[in-house]
Amino acid sequence: MATATARHILVSDEALCQELKTKIADGAEFAALAREHSQCPSGKEGGELGSFGPGQMVKEFDEVVFSAEVGAVQGPVKTQFGYHLLEVTSRTS
Repeated sequence: MATATARHILVSDEALCQELKTKIADGAEFAALAREHSQCPSGKEGGELGSFGPGQMVKEFDEVVFSAEVGAVQGPVKTQFGYHLLEVTSRTS
């Protein structure tokens, strides 16, 4: 079964999510922004979500994590929880 590791930043506002994505593209550290802005408890760990398989996360999240390029920041991705920036850090098939 496929597995992935990823990290994310969860915010309630799409504009803030886009602003954080721009900061990352300009060289800001993903983990530092996660610790500062993420509303998810994983923010304290730099947004690290650990390892998981398909179906363990919400559908919108899963679709990105199991299809996006590893190491590229994706988003904003809207889920029932808010807006996410996602970075797949590894994936096995």
